[in-house]
Amino acid sequence: MRLDKFLKVSRIIKRRTIANDACDAGRILVNGKAARASYAVKVGDVITVHLGSSAHEYKVLEVAETAKKEQAGELYELIR
Repeated sequence: MRLDKFLKVSRIIKRRTIANDACDAGRILVNGKAARASYAVKVGDVITVHLGSSAHEYKVLEVAETAKKEQAGELYELIR
């Protein structure tokens, strides 16, 4: 699954276009490296999101094409 779509499905970022723009601006890192929106997300990847003045790290636990609101939090684990 594409990185921008994963960020939207998991509800880490609300809209896919915002996720795409953040990737283009270099604000999204995967395993410590800047990632493009087309990066293929895999289980075990560590995604760092720099939005505003804060940075959050998430570990990918599961990759799903769709997820309901209640299931979205099960796709990742918040590291910090």
